[in-house]
This record gives sequence, C-alpha cells and structure tokens, in this order.
Amino acid sequence: MDSEKYSPASPPPARSRTKRFALIGAAAVVVLVLVIALPVALTRKHSENRAAEAAHGSSSGSGGAGGSPGAGAGPTSGTTGGDGSKITTEDGRTFTYHNSFGGRWVYDANNPFDDSARPQSWTPALNETFHYGTDIIRGVNLGGWLTLEPFITPALFQKYLKSPNDTSVVDEWTLSQAMTADGTLQTTLENHYKTFITEEDFAQIAGAGLNYVRISLPFWAIEVRDDEPFLPHTSWTYFLKAITWARKYGIRINLDLHALPGSQNGYNHGGKLGIVNFMNGPMGFANAQRSLDYIRIITEFISQPQYKNVVPMFGIANEVLIPTIGQSNVNAFYYQAHQIIRAATGVGEGNGPWISIHDGFFGPALWADYMPGADRVALDTHPYFAFQDQPLAPPFAGLVNRPCTDFADRINGSLSAFGMTYAGEYSNGWNDCGTFLNGIGMGTRFEGTFPGTSTAIGNCLDWTNWAAWTDDTKASIKKFALSSMDALSHSFFWTWKIANSTAGTVESPLWSYQLGLQHGWMPTDPREAVGYCGNTHPFAGPISPPSRTGGVGAGTIDPTWVASYSVWPPAISSAPTLAAYAPTGPVPTLPVPTFTKPGDAKATIAAGSGWTNTGDTALMNVGVSGCQYPSAWAATPVVPPCAAVGTVLGAAAVPPAAPVPVPTTNTATRTRTTVAGAVPTTTTATETTTTDALLRPRITSAPRL
Repeated sequence: MDSEKYSPASPPPARSRTKRFALIGAAAVVVLVLVIALPVALTRKHSENRAAEAAHGSSSGSGGAGGSPGAGAGPTSGTTGGDGSKITTEDGRTFTYHNSFGGRWVYDANNPFDDSARPQSWTPALNETFHYGTDIIRGVNLGGWLTLEPFITPALFQKYLKSPNDTSVVDEWTLSQAMTADGTLQTTLENHYKTFITEEDFAQIAGAGLNYVRISLPFWAIEVRDDEPFLPHTSWTYFLKAITWARKYGIRINLDLHALPGSQNGYNHGGKLGIVNFMNGPMGFANAQRSLDYIRIITEFISQPQYKNVVPMFGIANEVLIPTIGQSNVNAFYYQAHQIIRAATGVGEGNGPWISIHDGFFGPALWADYMPGADRVALDTHPYFAFQDQPLAPPFAGLVNRPCTDFADRINGSLSAFGMTYAGEYSNGWNDCGTFLNGIGMGTRFEGTFPGTSTAIGNCLDWTNWAAWTDDTKASIKKFALSSMDALSHSFFWTWKIANSTAGTVESPLWSYQLGLQHGWMPTDPREAVGYCGNTHPFAGPISPPSRTGGVGAGTIDPTWVASYSVWPPAISSAPTLAAYAPTGPVPTLPVPTFTKPGDAKATIAAGSGWTNTGDTALMNVGVSGCQYPSAWAATPVVPPCAAVGTVLGAAAVPPAAPVPVPTTNTATRTRTTVAGAVPTTTTATETTTTDALLRPRITSAPRL
C-alpha cells in the first residue's frame, strides 16, 4: 500500500481522528467534594520483563455508572479486593470486579491517597517503580471524554446537523456555540462527562490486562479568554475523578494536553478546525505564552506528592503540526516547556512527570539526537494506516501483519537511539470507514468520497456493521491488533469506547477497544501479542544513558543544542510582527478534591494545595492594559500597535525560563519584572523537512497558513 506524501503546502490533516482518535452507607463513606468555586478559587494564593510473564485469561465487567462531580469512590466492604469482589459506586450502583490477572483494587476512606493498588500481578503497584523501557506500557486512550471528537460521540454533533451535507457544527468550538445558543452547554457536557467514562470503565481496563490510560485534557479545563465558547473548568472536575479511579485500580495516567490556545494543529479535536494559530501567525507567540503557563499550572498540580504516582507522564502538546510551525520552532517550544517543568519539579527520577513530546508525524528517526541531557523526555508517535491511500487489493486478511513489517524496526530503533518511545495512539482502523472518522462532511477514501479521491475500494458498511462480522473477520482484526501491540512495544489504543450514533449503534467499531473485547476481536490478554512479530531481539531495556530516565546527568542539556533552540521567541513565519502578553496576572491554581474522614464531616484529609513548588512565584502572561490584540484563533495579518508590550519579534522580548529552586519552606512572594517595551522588526524563517509517510496525519480541506 503506497502512502500519500505529506507536502507542507497541502492542507492540514483533519485529524478528526479524524484520527486518526463508595461505599454508600455509614462509616466508610468518603465524600470527595471538589472545591469548585471555579472560576476562582482558581486564583493562586501564593519490563515487566517479557520472559517473566505467565499467561492468564481475563474477563471484563459490564457497563458503568456515573457519579457526581468531584466525588470519590469507595469499596463495598473492606479496603481492598480482587477478582469477584463487589464494588459500590458513589451513586449506589454496584458491579463485580473481574480481574483474573492478580490485580487488586485498594481504597481506604481514611487514607484516600493509598497507592498500593496494582492492575495485574506483573505490573508494579503505583507506589513501586515503573521501569520505563523495561516494564511494558499496555494502555488505552479515554478519547472523546474530556476533549470532544465527532466520530467518538457522534450523537452530540448529529443533534445539530440538519442534513447530510450540513457542516455548521464540526468541532468543539462550533458545538459549544450551538449548545450555548439553545441553553444546554453546561447540562449536556456535564451529563456526557458523567456517563461516558465511569469508575467501572477503569475497573474493566485493569481487568483487560491494561496498566495505563492516556487522557486527553483541553486547556479550557483551566480557563477561557475573550470569545472562546468552550465550557471552562468542568472537565477538570472529572479529571479529578479519573485520578481517584485510576488510583483505586492501580492504573497510571498519561495526561495529554490535547488542545492549546489558537490550536496547535487545526484539527477538530484541537478546539477549532482550521488555521493553526499556535507558534504561527501574529498571535502565535502569545498563544505559546498561554500554553506554557497552562503547562506550568498542570505540572505544579500533578507533581504534588498526593498525585505524582498516579500521573507520572505529561504529554505537553498533542500532534503539533510541524509542517506549518517548523521543526526549529517546535524544538524551541519544547525546550521552554522542559525548562519550565523542571524548574517547578527539580530534576531526576521521582521529581515530577515524564515529559512526553509528539513527533509531529515526522517519525521517530528525526528525533534521535533531540535535546541531549534532557530529563525524562518520552517520544510519542501515532502510527495510523487509516489516513493513507487505501489498500487496492483486499481482503483484509492479507494485511494483518503490516504493523509488524512497517513499525517494529522503527520503534525498536528509537528505543535505542532516542530513549523512551511509545505509540500514544494506534487503532484497528486499516481503512478510514466510520461515521465522522475523517471529519463531518468529509466522506471516506475507502468509498472514494473524500476530497481528492474518486475511486471506491469497497463498501464501508462492510466495516461499520460489526454485528454482521463473521468469526473469520473478527479473527483477522484480532491478528491486526496483536501485530500492532507487538510492533509498537509500548502503546495506547485509540480509543477505549465509541458512543452510539443517533441510529443507536457504534459506527466506528474498529476504533473501540471495549467493543472488541465484548465481541471477540480484541485479545482478552494483551500479553498474547508478545512475540507475534517474530522479532528475536526486541528492545528489552534498560534505556541509556541514565540521564534519559532521570539518572546521572539528567537536566544538563548539551550547550550546543541549547544555543540552537533557546532563543525565545523564535522567528515565526506568517507574522512580520508578533503580539505578546506580559507576566502581570494572577496565576490560576487547579482545585484539589476535598476528602472528609468517615464519621466526621468536619474533618478533612490533606489533599495538597494545587501547587507543589512554593518558590515558583512567576505571574501569568496576560494582555497588556490598553493594548488591542488580534483574535487568538484567526489569521489576522496585522498586529495593532501597542504602547507597552503588545508587539515583539525575534530574540529580545522574553528571556528563556530560568530555573526555580525546589523550595524548602512554605513561604513565597510573587515578583516578576515585566518587559517595558519592544521594537518590532521584520524577519522570515524558511525550513524544509520530510515527513514519515507511515506516521502521517490525515489530509483534509481545513485551511492553514
């Protein structure tokens, strides 16, 4: 199957995934109440070794139940249990925990931060060391939950589409506008967050042999500005639930910042479909300033002792579109983020999360020499077949080993050359069939209805009507899944579940891990994949040099590399003059849950402050008083003049992030000198790069600069 070549002149891939994608009763009740005086209690106060594994089977539970915002989970009896134990959720519903892999849940209302749970016998408990590169990440995404995507929750979008050709609602921006217009934004999204993913999903994930979840979180979990229509703060409430549930079942979280201000990719899951305004265009730098502030705020929260074992990995920007932004500018942003994160956490293993960066669909090889000496940086790659030219010669049974032949060597090589490398997304989608998979109104390549295609390869009904699949078809899909799992070594399937369309059925079945488990095309034990590709010398760790995993030398970045990428802001194309914010605003602190002790509603259990480093007192980048700014989401070609800091370009305006010492006291004073002014100049930046055709995103008609 030949792949399309990705040209920087072509429109951005509409990765619509386009993807790709309590105990209720007496003394044991824990009431986890979120201190959500949001918006504003938001102002800050100042391997496993493969050879050691033994085979087991697994079974999964039934559908989940929702809970109230910020509420925690408590067991029916005792504080721990295994296979066959009964769980009562915070709203009184019950289910049976099925886990034949030796996993044990742990929840103690008197000690809600007990990290001794483990999802399987072979996976380290949360309070034990996970050896990256040796212990295998077997993960799944919770896509479409806290960041919406049309193909994952089609019915939410279909409500507002009046005809098959209607493209008035295509992303979370336009959906939020439509919901605001009919007064349902808060109620609809809150119900979605409450019911789409629940505690039982986490129990099922552990019971399926998986040990990690990747959760997509948008920046509006923290705040919105100006005319941004998104529902602010509420998704954070449910991310706190995710932390509680993950802790209970021993599952680690890879928090992925999926949408940045202005959009880092122009995809429908990046906030707004269309132009890339992050590190691109006149508001590109200002949007990057906001993004770095949000990265810092999240880092400060998840690095607290109460949360760092549960959220040990942080993806700082999902699928940054390098052909538009440029490799050098992405490197500069990633460097700034690394410095800000490590200033907050300190360096070395145990100090803050792994920093995950996306390869921009250029493939792992491009990143082999990236930031030598950086402290615990992981490379995320998203290998999809669905968004390439479609196979011209079905049957599918002949394609099931393609992941082995196309991906195994490059992942194996990157684990040696770069360090920790994993597939943050992959699926069983060997074609692009599925309602809204390519985006609303975009058609499919498989049927020749996608823009730029005309030849039909087959009928998508054959691949969306899963109830009609034969045992042979299911067996082939399972082989494809096993091939992917083994080839990718450490991976997260996209995605755990797909919601029903308005027709009452799942219409993108190749993308639902849960549905595959229930109906026989996903392995009930993912270890079945070990050795599937026949690689006699798979990478088995450890990752070297030690600096890459937080050992000796971590955080001492090669000075030559630093000299190349530490200029901030860098020259940004499509913008002779850049708008800039000034660090003069109060910093939002993400709220922590409130746990009350059983039998004493007035006694609370310390849950942190939302901020781990009291020495980190820098202010928030906000608009300069009296300055006019272009829209953060539109390609306005000119930045209005500003008397203060409104415009900057090149190297001089904002200094690189300086290290902040990890504090030894609990006192802090917020001070920071603002930039007094800047001199606009004109410059251009040209960069030529080549993408990895097998790791490329989808092509759509979305415009971009």
